[in-house]
Amino acid sequence: MKQKYEFKSIVAETLLIPLYMRAKESRRADPILCDKAAEQLVDSLEYDYSQFDGAKLSEVGCVVRGWYFDCAVRRFIKAHSHPVVVNVGCGLDTRFQRIGSQKAVFYDLDLPEVIALRRELIPEQPDNVYIEASLLETDWMDDLRRKHPEAEFIFIVEGVLMYFYEKQVKSFLHHVANRFGGGELWFDVCGTIMSRHGVKPDSLRKHEAQIRSGISNGYVVEQWEPSLKLIEQANYMKFFRSRWGFFFGQILGRMPWLCYKFSSLLGYKITSK
Repeated sequence: MKQKYEFKSIVAETLLIPLYMRAKESRRADPILCDKAAEQLVDSLEYDYSQFDGAKLSEVGCVVRGWYFDCAVRRFIKAHSHPVVVNVGCGLDTRFQRIGSQKAVFYDLDLPEVIALRRELIPEQPDNVYIEASLLETDWMDDLRRKHPEAEFIFIVEGVLMYFYEKQVKSFLHHVANRFGGGELWFDVCGTIMSRHGVKPDSLRKHEAQIRSGISNGYVVEQWEPSLKLIEQANYMKFFRSRWGFFFGQILGRMPWLCYKFSSLLGYKITSK
């Protein structure tokens, strides 16, 4: 029987967008990302997903983003002896199910409302621990540091930071950089065209959630927080070009400077100790 769920938070409800896009992608004959857990989750929740079906750019973007961060996590796990993966604002993400624990411990963090739903739908496991907290808090960071004094941490913040004001984003980056030297921090952003002019991704056009901050130049973050060193700023449309269609994949996707004004994927090395 399908479960009906009423979200109290507008932003929390957005977690269903990437979940649905991953499930839809996983059912293709040639998926960018295979996610059987997402397929099962979508089938178990009673929700009108059809409202997202016209969002063609988000449909590809969500799965490219998931695939890109999966690649970053796999590389990090391979390169480190005691890797800890922290999924910040996890929603109903299924990265642990896609990658498997191997030698890593995975933490999934979100607001209590989301973690409560997550516990119902995706039972916690010894190598996949849930944290009820806001990314703006710091107690959970200190707890992780204490629990894993010898570990190397990678933080993935997927589909989250654009809903926070720049001041809040700076604060979060500062707190992570101060505590987790030697680790990595990966996140996606909307560009300044979207944040300054109220432009929304196609999946959010009918939604009340607002884009509150934007970054077009990844090096700006180095100025905010000198211990964060840019590994890569990536343009979504350089990956799987044929899936974006001719204009976006072959024309716009070859102008990264312009794409960055709308969105990009960022990765940073944390150099402080």
